Amino acid sequence: MPSKRKGPTAGAKAPDFALKDQDGNEVRLADLRGKRVLLSFHPLAFTGVCTKQMKALERGMDRFERLGVVPLGLSVDAWPSKHAWAKDMGVRRLRILADFHPKGAVAKRAGVYLDDKGISGRANVLLDGSGRVVWFRLYGIPELPDIKEVFAAIRRSKGQEGGG
Repeated sequence: MPSKRKGPTAGAKAPDFALKDQDGNEVRLADLRGKRVLLSFHPLAFTGVCTKQMKALERGMDRFERLGVVPLGLSVDAWPSKHAWAKDMGVRRLRILADFHPKGAVAKRAGVYLDDKGISGRANVLLDGSGRVVWFRLYGIPELPDIKEVFAAIRRSKGQEGGG
């Protein structure tokens, strides 16, 4: 069952962040301005649905690149855990970010943090080239996001943007 959290509002500017990816490299949202970005929140590494969610993004990397979208996976796990998980899944191209310290800060600002569970909810947030929200979808914890729906939202949003 989906959370009652609202998530970000369409048109809202996403706050900047700097998080480590699975290789310990810093990823800054500000460095991606001019590119569309998909923030794909998932609750925890090494769990079944989260693994399927990240593998679907990895399999879609060529398509994301053709559409001019940078997908990023995010959860509250520490980056060493993300490193082991990415290696276990065979994820090499997708960057999986550690929203670890302060725990869940990016998920909280996005409105998808589950305080009662201490994890982020499952959500997809599509940002245009200026960092504004153009599409958002919140999912139930056991629900696997439909990658076809994600790509459809990306195609629809292309006409909504003012350069990006």
